[in-house]
Amino acid sequence: MAEQDLNSVAFPKLNPSQMKALEHCVGATLKRFQAGQKLIECGQRDFKFFVIKSGEVEILDESGETPKTLLVHGPGEFTGEVSQLSGSASFVSAVAKTDCEVYEVSSDGLQEILNKYPELGDVILQAFLARRQLLTESGKFTGLRVIGSRYSRDTFRIRDFLSKNRVPFTWLDLEADPHVAQLLKQFGLSESDTPVVAWGRKLLLRNPSNLELAEVLGIRRPLEKTIYDLVVVGAGPAGLAAAVYGASEGLNTLVLERYGPGGQAGRSMRIENYLGFPTGITGSELAERAVVQANKFGARLPVPTPATTLHFEDGYKILQIEDGESVTAKCLLIATGADYRKLTVDGCEELEGRGVYYAATINEAPLCRGAEVIVVGGGNSAGQAAVFLSGQARKVYLVIRGDNLYKDMSAYLARRIEEIPNIEVLLNTEIKRMFGEGHLREVELVNNKTGETRRIKTPALFSFIGAVPRTDWLLKEVERDEKLFIRTGPSLAQSPNWPARRQPFLLETTRPGVFAAGDVRSGSVKRVASAVGEGAMAVQFVHEYLKEM
Repeated sequence: MAEQDLNSVAFPKLNPSQMKALEHCVGATLKRFQAGQKLIECGQRDFKFFVIKSGEVEILDESGETPKTLLVHGPGEFTGEVSQLSGSASFVSAVAKTDCEVYEVSSDGLQEILNKYPELGDVILQAFLARRQLLTESGKFTGLRVIGSRYSRDTFRIRDFLSKNRVPFTWLDLEADPHVAQLLKQFGLSESDTPVVAWGRKLLLRNPSNLELAEVLGIRRPLEKTIYDLVVVGAGPAGLAAAVYGASEGLNTLVLERYGPGGQAGRSMRIENYLGFPTGITGSELAERAVVQANKFGARLPVPTPATTLHFEDGYKILQIEDGESVTAKCLLIATGADYRKLTVDGCEELEGRGVYYAATINEAPLCRGAEVIVVGGGNSAGQAAVFLSGQARKVYLVIRGDNLYKDMSAYLARRIEEIPNIEVLLNTEIKRMFGEGHLREVELVNNKTGETRRIKTPALFSFIGAVPRTDWLLKEVERDEKLFIRTGPSLAQSPNWPARRQPFLLETTRPGVFAAGDVRSGSVKRVASAVGEGAMAVQFVHEYLKEM
């Protein structure tokens, strides 16, 4: 979408009937503010939603060296973006530019607007999504500043975590940015103190863990001490679909996610074969829209919340979270997906995050400009990565162990790869070893038919091979197949681990009320559409199970 069109969606003006609807909303109060008063403080959590009735409200970006005006809202316009729905911290401040009269709406009131007044709610949601896109992609908003080396594993981890959770940030590269030394001196730091995260002139954190960063940003909130109808572990397409359908149907729904929404699909720069998106959509955009939908209906998605253990008490499912908190559920959906298998070659492990990556997104793209890079794998994920990187790198080598590009890749994608001049497909080829001190410099490849070897100088290798399900935290009573994917369905009625008299539901595991969906499930189709379908279908079985309790 062109920036001009995006702006029109991001900053609409409510019509008189939409303004009138606000007067009838619970939690909407008409308030007056004097010029100079703050309506929203940058960094504030659980901030209110404001609709301007008269006067003007200025939106300020205070994340850079000096505050700057992003825009001024007038009558009929409103504040907020997607963080408004999740309860995370505000990235901007809102100040009364003139004396003004506004509708102040609570979180519950906003929830009511979104669900009770669909015409008005759609305008607000579309604006929120467009505003976040402008913040993250326009280059005009500084956001958090991450200062660190491109060769630092922790710098990459922080950047990846923020990107995965769609948090606006600017990366200041020690090796490339001329202003880094001056900025570090301002904070009283040296290069050895990096990576650091800053907001404006304020140093927030030195080499924070993902949890510390999430708590500062309000992404991670304490979990409620309650019994949830449905707890979903994993926020890939299957988990997010279950959250949307579960919460929209009145289930008290919680999603536990170890890193950030989207799963493997969330790292794709272009999904073209998902129904309804003929021109494609990025995985992160698809995930963000699903998170907004889930929040709209009242589902909770705190990040990071990695589940570490599962046990059962009187039919309830008890999940332990990594930081010591626990969650109790009537029903559990396991949608943890799978990770790409790591390359077991010399030099790989120490170079992960320093030239060896398992995703190809705008986060990794700056490291590839003008260079030769390597993509390993023969499936759609590898193909999409190669196409995306071909627009960034001088040359892309697509390394495939087999002898046929079309064997595991969609035909449309394989044909496109053959037509891109700076992609070279290396069939019957494997990675033999990697070289580099502190960061990747060179890769040795071998032809598995001829035994011929060659070396390629490269700063980046992207691996998309195999799939390892995230099931190592589960009890043995949740049966898995020989590759550790979770078994589901009526056939499990013959298993000694199945304790109930009835047959298991289609997506049910060997524990009643515990379901599995998406890539983690044995026999699943590894496609976004099928994962979404399974996540939605699982909610129907949850309802059936709850009738038994």
